[in-house]
This record gives sequence, C-alpha cells and structure tokens, in this order.
Amino acid sequence: MSYYVHEVPGRLRVKTPSAKGQAWVAQRIEEMVRAIPGVYAVNVNTTTGSILLNYDSTTVNSKGILEILEKEGLFDSSRLMTGDQYFHNRMEKTGQVIGKAIFGLVLEKTFAGTPMSLLSVLI
Repeated sequence: MSYYVHEVPGRLRVKTPSAKGQAWVAQRIEEMVRAIPGVYAVNVNTTTGSILLNYDSTTVNSKGILEILEKEGLFDSSRLMTGDQYFHNRMEKTGQVIGKAIFGLVLEKTFAGTPMSLLSVLI
C-alpha cells in the first residue's frame, strides 16, 4: 500500500499502511493528532488505513499535520501518490478482481455438468 493525501481546507484524508490493520497504531495516531492545536476531529479506519481529520485552517495547516505524522514514522512523503496514480491503481486492482470473477463464471458455464466441472471449480 502506498501513501495518498486528499485535502480541502479544513479537511484532510491520509492513507497510510501504518494505520492498516493495527488498532494500537490507530489509537496512537488519534491521540497524537487530537493533541495538535486546531484539530477538532479525527477518525482512523484500520480496514482501509485511512486517517480523516477536520481542523481549523486558521490555526494549523495540512503541511504541519503531515510533518508531524512523518516525524513519528507514520507517513512517508517520498512514497506519496498523486490522485491520478491512486485512482489508476484502484481501477487496475478492481479490473483484476472483476476479470477473475468473469473468468470463473465462464469456466463454470462452459464445463457445467461435465467431469471438468470439478476442475473448473478448483481453478
């Protein structure tokens, strides 16, 4: 998983592998980010590795928040994807899943009722 940032003033979403599947890391991130003056809401989703936070843009900015996350080893700006790269990556993975499902259906229909049907299920 790579790093991705989406921002509108006062709202920041950060995707980071550090937060994925790690409840204790999510708790650490929430506590750390809530302590930043101007941040008034933070939610970490351990399923997606996404950190969503709302902040007062007159008090703090996204660059400052990202610097804190990077200093703590929770974000790597050198591995940051652009929005287009992230979208392309997601679409490619979705296409692979759909392709496998269609291939499985074709095999199932092709070999239905034949001795090869067992083999098609195993593939």
